[in-house]
Amino acid sequence: MKLSRLFISAIIVLLSNILSSANDSVSISKQGNLIEIALGNDSYRLEICTPGMVRIRMSNNGVFEDGENLMVQKYIWPEVDYRINETDNAYHIETELLNIIVSKQDLKLEFLDRHGRLIHKDFTAIDKSMSYNDNKPECAKELIPGEHFFGFGERMDFIDQLGKKVVLDVGRGIGRPHEVGAYNILEANYSPVPFFMSTNGYGIFFHNSFKTTWDMGYSASGQYKFMAEGGELDYYFIFGPAFTDILEQYTTLTGTSPLLPRFAMGLHVGTYSGGTWGYEHLTSQLYVIQLARKFRELGIPVDILHLDSTWRIFGKINGKGGTSFEWRQPGFPDPKAMFDSLYAMNYNMVGLHIRPRIDNGNVNNYLDQARELGYTYPENGKPGDFLNYFDSTSVDWWWQNCLKPIADLGCMFVKTDEGSAFGRIGNEIEKKGPQGDEIQRLHNLFPIAYAKAPFEKFAENNNLRGLNHTREGYAGIQRYPFIFAGDWPSEWQYFLPVIRAGINISMSGIGAWTHCMGGFEHVADPELYIRWCQFGMFSPIAMLFGMEHPNYKEPWSYGDEALDIFTQYDKLRYSLIPYIYSAYYQMHQTGLPVMQAMVLQYPNDPNTYTIDDQYFFGNDLLVCPVTVKSAKTRTIYLPYGEWYDYWTGGKTGGARYLNVTTPIEKIPVYVRAGAIIPMQPDMNYIGEKDLSTIILDIFPGDGSFTLYDDDGVSHDYLNGKYALTNITNKITDNSLTITIDYPTGDYALPERNYILKIRLLNQPKSVSINNKSIEPSAAALSVENNQPMKPNNWWYNEKEKILLVSCKQTPKEKIMIVVE
Repeated sequence: MKLSRLFISAIIVLLSNILSSANDSVSISKQGNLIEIALGNDSYRLEICTPGMVRIRMSNNGVFEDGENLMVQKYIWPEVDYRINETDNAYHIETELLNIIVSKQDLKLEFLDRHGRLIHKDFTAIDKSMSYNDNKPECAKELIPGEHFFGFGERMDFIDQLGKKVVLDVGRGIGRPHEVGAYNILEANYSPVPFFMSTNGYGIFFHNSFKTTWDMGYSASGQYKFMAEGGELDYYFIFGPAFTDILEQYTTLTGTSPLLPRFAMGLHVGTYSGGTWGYEHLTSQLYVIQLARKFRELGIPVDILHLDSTWRIFGKINGKGGTSFEWRQPGFPDPKAMFDSLYAMNYNMVGLHIRPRIDNGNVNNYLDQARELGYTYPENGKPGDFLNYFDSTSVDWWWQNCLKPIADLGCMFVKTDEGSAFGRIGNEIEKKGPQGDEIQRLHNLFPIAYAKAPFEKFAENNNLRGLNHTREGYAGIQRYPFIFAGDWPSEWQYFLPVIRAGINISMSGIGAWTHCMGGFEHVADPELYIRWCQFGMFSPIAMLFGMEHPNYKEPWSYGDEALDIFTQYDKLRYSLIPYIYSAYYQMHQTGLPVMQAMVLQYPNDPNTYTIDDQYFFGNDLLVCPVTVKSAKTRTIYLPYGEWYDYWTGGKTGGARYLNVTTPIEKIPVYVRAGAIIPMQPDMNYIGEKDLSTIILDIFPGDGSFTLYDDDGVSHDYLNGKYALTNITNKITDNSLTITIDYPTGDYALPERNYILKIRLLNQPKSVSINNKSIEPSAAALSVENNQPMKPNNWWYNEKEKILLVSCKQTPKEKIMIVVE
């Protein structure tokens, strides 16, 4: 009888372990949350960070690395109550959530929940599941039948990575033509994150900054493994079991996204100032002012503007790949006057594009100065081109000499482009920069240091919350928001991968994300432009930016229909800002992203595992972009429950697929029953009107929403100066009850008018506020026209099936509206 190779391997491993255990004895000690285990020459550390999160480390040559502060923010944890029980074959480390079994024979680990269910275990059919191969750490795990894997950063290839091989190293594809190089979605790696979540109820974060490879059942169906090109074998096991719990613990470890200014929820516009590459001679501050004025004249809301790379002359040493910080002439004779004009038009923030290599210009010689002072990172034993963003003294010099002069003119943030160029061929220059083992360790950390420096410096200088616009990132980049998806062409084939990138990065702890609406390069098909912009307005950050001359993705360049639809969706986004801003606060508190994958909310529904073309925007809006040219319909999936069509108010059951029509002006959006969507009046920029009136778009059912308020710009929210208003929606057979609790928190709200927009199929018999019946209005009312409503009033629109109810709340008053 022939024995299988796997069976023979298992026997060999068993015999090997028996022989080795005769010579090696295991020892264990504990001090606080830290458990140290030794077997032969191998040293391990298990740190119980929380009852559900454990850090596992294996030393190489008996040495453990010191902690870094770019990926992980929290190393000190409160003492956890746990106990260690010893049996003949294993140690059992028990917390209130986990039972961790450590084999005395080979130190392999098993993780069980408190009910004894196997969550996760090391791979058993090899001698060591944790090891170093030529000083490269690797770890092998059992692939439990039925589990699927999500995360890994801004992946554009797949949602579920089961059966895939994933390589994580900051950068994009290399080679010509761009279609197989820079535009290769399989090689796209602008913001990889060595973290995933499993449907078996756990996540793993590989705390290693080297290039990593993840074989997620690609080579063998019964195991997965991860390995790095160097560094330490150091990973965190995070038990949920819910994905939301895993994300909350992961972002507690690596940091949550701080709140951006409230106006950052509005539209961002980028411009080449009228002169993209090859047309630099056309660049001018006049173009920028006229562009800004046209948005205002057309009534297209916008808050933030940035000038891309042609605002400055290209460097004398590194050309397009270097930043001279010297204004291009004759196009920018008076940059301060330009900034003043933009702020006079109520743009809330204006920024400039930079690259990480500093350079000499016609007047300034910043590169020479930095080299002489030792502030650039060495290359081949000589002063290099990259500022040393890892060194605070170098960053201070950079701020004072390069950034502070443009800040004094009016620049309030920068776009830190091309963070992948450190130790790698740059996009615009055939130079790799620094090389060597240390650079391999720093390459993936560089984008974080590069974004961190200006984020903190501008926040301090502006005396308001930080904002940084960056392209590359790694684990921890969420602390310096925001990040965009990169330079993808305006072609249909790249539209869906960009959506996929947003879904994946949101499951990787990075929520403040965006993309170039309509694509970046090439003139877009007007239909693609419309569809992409519809998606863009339902993205965490809404950004319009393109480099094609002379269109530049400006909405009036794509025809009247595109302009009308763009304006419609931009205004809709602005009306939704109370909903969006509250979702950002939730993300800051818990790590739950604004853009949420279907599987994030429904991890037990296998139908969600491969959905890459619909997602939740906030907790309750289900957005389904149209990604096929000339599509008249598209298929959507509604999870379990009841759902409303956002546009028509029609109600339908879930746990099924639907085929819905997709006219060009409509992106399918569904809302879960019970949802409460807070909205604000129309405005052209944030701050144009106060928020004394809030509209609550209510979809009957059982649900709740917590409305977040603060001053919108300062860091006072970090000290508790904010207000939370809990609103509930409850339905019975005969009535609907909406309760608006009084605001809590240290931020004082004035009296506020609420207008309830309730989706209701029939005219109500009665409406009461705090047990007092109110009479219907004698005249038709509408919130769409910003028509004021007197408090304690109601009106039913029979045609649209909408009930409008108005009420006023004082800061210490609870409001209860009952619709019979």
